[in-house]
Amino acid sequence: MAKRSKKSGKGDSSIVVNKKARHDYHIDESFEAGLSLAGWEVKSLRMGKVQLVDSYVLLKDGEAWLIGAQITPLDTASTHVVADPLRDRKLLLHRRELAKLFSETQQKGHTCIAIKLYWKGHLVKCQIALARGKKEFDKRAATKEREWNIEKQRVMHRG
Repeated sequence: MAKRSKKSGKGDSSIVVNKKARHDYHIDESFEAGLSLAGWEVKSLRMGKVQLVDSYVLLKDGEAWLIGAQITPLDTASTHVVADPLRDRKLLLHRRELAKLFSETQQKGHTCIAIKLYWKGHLVKCQIALARGKKEFDKRAATKEREWNIEKQRVMHRG
């Protein structure tokens, strides 16, 4: 029998993607940040019990915090640990990246949001981005363009 090869790591290792972020914001620049988690949170992430919809990144005291990300504890979580699904989680970034994020978020209209959580080896990483809010007409134009591209693909496929 042939040996089974290990995964090459090229598959999609995403845990959760914040689709609402791309709809509500113009993404300017993205960063990769580590995430400080408890044991029960890692187990819940492996089961996919996480939501990033209303989450954002808060920069205070020279540190970055992921606020509003909901990680639902498993029923089989340890009984001696009080599991808070909405606790603030520390993001691990380099000093230069933190300085850049802090200076950019001080500008009018810029914010820092979480785009997705994913596995990188055995570590959980969070992709965060500097973003500017979209206006309502920008959202309508993006929807119109997306629908036109779908219709274009249908026409090309038929003909």
